Amino acid sequence: MLLFTPGPTPSPEAIRVAMSVPTIHHRTPEFEEIFKVVREKLIKIMNMPEVLMLASSGTGAMEAAVTNLCKSHALTINAGKFGERFGKICKAFDIKYTELKYNWDTPASVEDILHVIKSNPEIDVLCIQICESAGGLRHDVEGIAKAVKDVNKNIMIIADGITAVGVEKIDTAHIDVLITGSQKAFMLPPGLAMMGLSKDVILKIEQASKGFYFNLASELKNQRKNTTAYTATTTLIIGLKAMFETIEKIGFENFYVDTKIRANAANAALEAIGLKIYPKTPSCAMNTVYHEKAKEIRAVVKKKYAVNIAGGQDDLKDKLFRINNMGLIAPYEMAWALNAVELALDELDIRVYDGTANRVFTSKVFKGA
Repeated sequence: MLLFTPGPTPSPEAIRVAMSVPTIHHRTPEFEEIFKVVREKLIKIMNMPEVLMLASSGTGAMEAAVTNLCKSHALTINAGKFGERFGKICKAFDIKYTELKYNWDTPASVEDILHVIKSNPEIDVLCIQICESAGGLRHDVEGIAKAVKDVNKNIMIIADGITAVGVEKIDTAHIDVLITGSQKAFMLPPGLAMMGLSKDVILKIEQASKGFYFNLASELKNQRKNTTAYTATTTLIIGLKAMFETIEKIGFENFYVDTKIRANAANAALEAIGLKIYPKTPSCAMNTVYHEKAKEIRAVVKKKYAVNIAGGQDDLKDKLFRINNMGLIAPYEMAWALNAVELALDELDIRVYDGTANRVFTSKVFKGA
């Protein structure tokens, strides 16, 4: 079975082998050296002054960022389940927040955001996804962050990059917290969250931090010494080191280019067989299709052609299907996933199979046509 869900993504054999070594204790020089290497590579990849690794899913890092940085009032952008989650975190901790809500196919408007910020001087945090994976939507977070900082440089920009980091090079010039997780582009099992921190965030949490387990000041103090405040996810961090070494053989810039080419080619292939790409601004992290028979298409693709793709959520549960494009994906694997979709359309009497998806995808990936 080919796993093509947008998280968890499949772990390559080299990464699984690296994680199969005997467990080592996290309070040892041996693990501290591994931690140091991974930490330095993360700082470089995220292009931020500091990083933290937390033993949690990405949601834990979202909670940590909100609770440690929001002192007054948060503005949250809800264009899907994960934007909605920022609001739920605020509500759970009795943090005052304003929510801007959009259809799941529609990117956030900088004009809307600036209007809210100018109307409410209490807002000190903006929470937004780079890629909202519920609909495969890419927000222009870099442009939004710059515009917000031009109005009020003290507003902290918390960017959920869980399905963006490792997919593309992100401009972090105006981002204060960049969040990701192990089970997406880095192709590890779930359980490790990562956070990039700006200089302003470092100052803020060193002056006043909240929480116990998710106390960012405590973690930063320890992780600067290549250890953690609490038990580290040793196996996942060892796996992350191996993943970085694997990507470095290709080169991160080439890795990003390959991901973009593959995403665009897959979208073109899906459109060529009459399918509608759902988001108005698609992310390279996944290929998201709207179809009234999405549930039936997924079922055929999985049962008959051994490709597991994801559906939608909430009202779009049976109307969307999402094909993962994060991580190290061989072109022949994506070609088969697209071929399986086209074959499923034939079986469901939606479109006669003629190999168009495979032909278009392969031509664009290898010929640039």
